[in-house]
Amino acid sequence: MNNEEIAARAQQITGHQFADSELLITALTHSSVADTRLQSNERLEFLGDAVLGMVICNDLYHRFGDWDEGDLTKVKSVVVSRRICADVSDAVGLTDLLILGNGIDARNSLPTSLRAAVFEAVVGAVFLDGGLEPAERFIRSAMARHVDECSASEHHENYKSALQQYAQRYLAATPQYESLDEQGPDHSKCFEVCVVVGSERFPSAWGPSKKHAEQEAARRALEVLTATARTPTT
Repeated sequence: MNNEEIAARAQQITGHQFADSELLITALTHSSVADTRLQSNERLEFLGDAVLGMVICNDLYHRFGDWDEGDLTKVKSVVVSRRICADVSDAVGLTDLLILGNGIDARNSLPTSLRAAVFEAVVGAVFLDGGLEPAERFIRSAMARHVDECSASEHHENYKSALQQYAQRYLAATPQYESLDEQGPDHSKCFEVCVVVGSERFPSAWGPSKKHAEQEAARRALEVLTATARTPTT
């Protein structure tokens, strides 16, 4: 394909009609074929990485209001990882549009970093050409499945979130966490925590931090509730 055909296909993929199609071509140009590194997609990759992270963080923040910073960070880190970005680039067809130098045109064996870079560079180009709104649309469309899968995986390990949803849905109550004890030296403490739902106290749990102890206590409360299908007294 010539550059005009490449740009037309890339615009179909992004859903954005570029005012400056040369910007899009730059986003698809690897340094191996550019006259200078400044004419390759490396600067756009730098920008696109930041835009991608911001959009994903914003979406996760508003979507999961009961997750703490650690949970949000774990999902964000996976979603914007090179592996996921490379997979997205392959899936939407950007990898096939890469403009490469001689000797690295075996697209079925391109490094993960190179495939991820072209996705981020195109995100940066969309942002520069059209602003945040078209960039957000492209990112959400391209990465929706990965965000859902990563979020679901994290949710399955987030017993506090699961317990809160269960308690609010079936018991019209909000779980409360009580710190019962802590032992050990300052540099290696263990904490005991229990969950109270309504007026019922569930088995306590120990953990190397209050967060870990709360997660384990929530898991034990969920086990009791789902095994007995009891409604705690209020």
